[in-house]
Amino acid sequence: MSDEQTETGTGWPQPAGPARPAGPAGEPDPRPDAPDPDELSPLVPVDEPEPVERSGEGGQPVEDATVDLSRAVAGDGAAGEPGDDPAPVSAARSRFSAAGVMIAVLLALLGFTLVVQLKTTSADPTLGATRQEDLVRILSDLDARENRLRQDIAALEDSQRQLRSGEQGRQAALDEATRRADELGILAGTLPATGPGLTVEFKAGAKPVSATRVLDAVQELRGAGAEAMQISGGDRATVRIIASTYFLDGENGSLVVDGRRLTGPYTITVIGDPATMRTALTIPGGVVASVQGDGGTVTPEEHEAVEVSALHAPIKLEHARPVS
Repeated sequence: MSDEQTETGTGWPQPAGPARPAGPAGEPDPRPDAPDPDELSPLVPVDEPEPVERSGEGGQPVEDATVDLSRAVAGDGAAGEPGDDPAPVSAARSRFSAAGVMIAVLLALLGFTLVVQLKTTSADPTLGATRQEDLVRILSDLDARENRLRQDIAALEDSQRQLRSGEQGRQAALDEATRRADELGILAGTLPATGPGLTVEFKAGAKPVSATRVLDAVQELRGAGAEAMQISGGDRATVRIIASTYFLDGENGSLVVDGRRLTGPYTITVIGDPATMRTALTIPGGVVASVQGDGGTVTPEEHEAVEVSALHAPIKLEHARPVS
């Protein structure tokens, strides 16, 4: 064994190289990283040195490690340089965290929308597998059905309007029928009547007033627009004059009207235009002139309102029927 091996005490040859300066006798090597000579045994593992911390500005420790990715992206400079500030690093990390949360939310919404669309599309597999021509035909059928429904609605609305107008029409028809019945009742002598008219008094002279003269007066009044008439005798007996009324000469100058005997003087009460009827009676050669020629007198007198109150029994028709 050589002297160098003996000096190291390890039994292994000392590697070649520059000699390491030794400290004073009996004192260890002043370098902090120099290993203990007694620990350079191959059987004892050498501990790895701990990372050395360097102080930056203000005495803050700075990591002497691999460059942080976030700091590199944020442009904070090379890692491990003196004077780095950790505040921008924290802000950058917060921004990256918020962006990641937003991206996750958008992806979740997109996935939900796709799922809903797929479910909606696949809800009716028949339509999904239908050809374009069939879809067009289905759409045309739906349009035709809509048109039919609209026509039905219009028809129902028309029926409603007709029903409403029919109710009004029925009321109007009822009113018209009532008015017509009243008119027919007056003409038939079954209803009393009142209105403007005349009273025409016949007085006999040398000759009694004949039935012919009274009938001529009734015809003249009808031709002048008389609507209702009645004749009264001196004994206050009154007969309603209608279309079927007849006149006969009775005994002792009396007058028979519809089978009823009347005595003079006679008074005809008539409803109509007074002036027109008066003119019809007084025309030359008319009723007034004829009665005066027999020695009698005819005195027409106008009235604003007269009343024809005598009634005639309804006539039952045996042969006549309305035309259907």
